[in-house]
Amino acid sequence: MIQKKFIRAEIVITICLLVVTSLLSQQPVMAHISVTLPSFKDRFLTLYNEIKSPSSGYFSPQGIPYHSIETLIVEAPDYGHETTSETFSYWIWLEATYGKVTGNWQPFNQAWATMEKYIIPSHEDQPTNSGYNPTKPATYAPEHAQPSEYPSQLRSDVSVGQDPLFDELKQTYSTPDIYGMAWLLDTDNWYGFGHCGDHTSKPAYINTFQRGPQESVWETVPQPSCETFASGGKNGFLDLFTGDSNYSKQWRYTNAPDADARAIQAAYWAYTWATAQGKAATIAPTVAKAAKMGDYLRYAFFDKYFKKMGCTSESCTAGTGKDSSEYLLSWYYAWGGSLEGSTPWAWRIGTSSAHFGYQNPMAAWVLSNVPALKPLSPTGASDWKISLGRQLEFYRWLQSSEGGIAGGATNSWNGSYSTPPAGSATFYGMAYDWEPVYHDPPSNQWFGFQAWSMERVAEYYYTTGDPVAKAVLDKWVAWAASQIVLKADGTYTIPSTLSWSGQPDTWNPSTPGLNASLHVKVVDTTNDVGATAALARILIFYSAKSRNTKFGLMAEQLLNRMWLLYHDGKGISSPEIRLDYKRFGDPVYIPPNWTGKMGNGAIIDSSATFMSLRPTYKQDPAWPKVQAYLSGSPAPTFNYHRFWAEADIAIAMADAYEIVPR
Repeated sequence: MIQKKFIRAEIVITICLLVVTSLLSQQPVMAHISVTLPSFKDRFLTLYNEIKSPSSGYFSPQGIPYHSIETLIVEAPDYGHETTSETFSYWIWLEATYGKVTGNWQPFNQAWATMEKYIIPSHEDQPTNSGYNPTKPATYAPEHAQPSEYPSQLRSDVSVGQDPLFDELKQTYSTPDIYGMAWLLDTDNWYGFGHCGDHTSKPAYINTFQRGPQESVWETVPQPSCETFASGGKNGFLDLFTGDSNYSKQWRYTNAPDADARAIQAAYWAYTWATAQGKAATIAPTVAKAAKMGDYLRYAFFDKYFKKMGCTSESCTAGTGKDSSEYLLSWYYAWGGSLEGSTPWAWRIGTSSAHFGYQNPMAAWVLSNVPALKPLSPTGASDWKISLGRQLEFYRWLQSSEGGIAGGATNSWNGSYSTPPAGSATFYGMAYDWEPVYHDPPSNQWFGFQAWSMERVAEYYYTTGDPVAKAVLDKWVAWAASQIVLKADGTYTIPSTLSWSGQPDTWNPSTPGLNASLHVKVVDTTNDVGATAALARILIFYSAKSRNTKFGLMAEQLLNRMWLLYHDGKGISSPEIRLDYKRFGDPVYIPPNWTGKMGNGAIIDSSATFMSLRPTYKQDPAWPKVQAYLSGSPAPTFNYHRFWAEADIAIAMADAYEIVPR
């Protein structure tokens, strides 16, 4: 096979250009190109230093990591210098890996402290949780299919269940507040909302998505998380989303559970590596905070309005205890309350839909088995133990005939507890949904969710050897590897867009079905560097545990080719053609006769567009490329440096250095 000669800090690599179908039969056909590359360890340190260099532009003056270096980028965040909880979680993991490689744990502790300071709301930013009543967590408002059907009327006639976590967490931590990240920050106050309506302070908590599954990022109305009516209309932004008889000034936050789980996952590895170095005490306080975050992350297990599993009407039974728990990581949990301390009130909701891409069996195992990371509450670790088993079942239930993992399930069809279509497959009462949570674009067409989520399964398998995880990975890795193309010219492609047909068999844990009618097809391919890094990490962990070296070699090929093709001195970045940027002019639904102003002064009315709400995009240095496209030129090409992708690539280099069998 491939021979490698190690020479100090350099590796003489023979790039083997493999015919993938032959690889799977263990008889690769190879052409050889010899080049000299830095060692994987040196590549990690190079990327780490590029990310941390002030000249690269990954961090704000406050030391907050941006979503991307570039400002003109629209995806889930609608501006590059916003910050997400996802970004923070990858930063924490990057610093954990740096601690492993160098023995220096101060940056890891500092990353967590920065996260705690800026994106976990302080008591002052969630001041009225003392008014929360866990027997009435929130007032029901149905979701709707289209943004034009909003605002959604609040309805007290629909029963909601009880919150079983609040009292336990309050007693355990002596506070009614939540310890979890808000998902989105306006790091540079680009929108001008400021902190609690002051228009100037930065960073500022904001939110975007609020109006059902069809609301793409191009149709959102950005709004402040601290609603003082300083922007928007007479009721701020509240009456764009919910219908009520009167409105109060309030605060509200949404948590992205996959990000919190990733931060906990990273803290586990930091603890493991620091312990091996005899430095566990150096990070012990931070590790304890990760365990605390895991305690609160259990809010992601629960149905949106704490209804029992199997709910198919608004009048279905409200939950008591934990019978409203999916024990899966749902799409979000959210919490909010009044700004008036004299009349405190607060609310909390979970989510009724679970996407396989958000599951994290590694975090569930950590929180239920590793003493230093077990939550302090009486039932935290046991809940995570149940969740671990349930998540593994979820993957098995959703695995297609080919091996890819289908979307997920919901306990609230159409977001209004409607009856699912006849014949819908179910999982513990939840109905199968091939595109859970959002539909524009379909939430499970992006291969990146496959790579993100299965990397966690691969880590879990690598750490525990669980045969259930191995069985899922055996099939998934064979499918994914068969779709990787390593071309003779030194380039590569991996899957990009997926399409789905059929549905799984209704889940029976004692006799799981074969899912013969559930299928996935690869529609097109990509060289996306972030998804490639996550895929390489799956192959690395799987190869190391199964001792199947061919997959480790394939991972190295992907990492080598990325480095040779796309390393540009600020990270790893491949060109992207952005056909979707034609949507800068998309209309944003605003009800007739509703008028207001954004924090930046932009007018909000029924003629609003994505661009009219964000007029400062026209001052962006990259805007002429978009304007030319809107005027008829070909779609623009961008090279983006997303923080999460750069961090994952660097971590993959370190994984290849430490883990690939040699």
